[in-house]
Amino acid sequence: MSLASLLGLYPEPVLTGPSVFLRPPVMDDFAQWQQLRENSRAFLVPWEPSWPEDDLTRSAFRMRVKGADQDRALGDAHTFFLFRTSDKALMGGLTLGNIRRGVAQTATLGYWMGEAYAGQGYMRQAAARALQFAFYELRLHRVEAACLPHNLRSLYVLQRLGFQKEGLARAYLEINGRWEDHVLLAILDSDHATHRKA
Repeated sequence: MSLASLLGLYPEPVLTGPSVFLRPPVMDDFAQWQQLRENSRAFLVPWEPSWPEDDLTRSAFRMRVKGADQDRALGDAHTFFLFRTSDKALMGGLTLGNIRRGVAQTATLGYWMGEAYAGQGYMRQAAARALQFAFYELRLHRVEAACLPHNLRSLYVLQRLGFQKEGLARAYLEINGRWEDHVLLAILDSDHATHRKA
């Protein structure tokens, strides 16, 4: 299946990169998503909110897809699944969430990657394409991210993309059952334009 044909089969937007593509989740993704999340559980748990008991069930996934569809329709968030172009393998997910218009024109970037695909540059490609979408299609002014201070791999990805550290938020998010400090980072539309030329 060509990437062009994806536009007719799945909700828009479909974002393409050199060796990855992003698209909104659909119910047909359930089996692949469930397997990836289950196989990556130990890898993901230290970086995520506590998983509910029913997290990997079809009904919970249906609610995720429905919520993503509603958020996209309202302009509140864009949730994407990340696929490898060569074999259409689901590798992870990325969200531009908490979109605020008016005087803010801001969103928050969050992402996760299955263990088998981590550290291979796929998320950097995906996040780079998501930033293009945020700044040139959604016309946002600022994209923020928060990262655990000891998540060096994620900090590296964000800094390679041009994000700048802005501070430390104490007990910012509840991760794996504990309130954790987070490094706050952001990139502005002007930063992105300069970083792309560098």
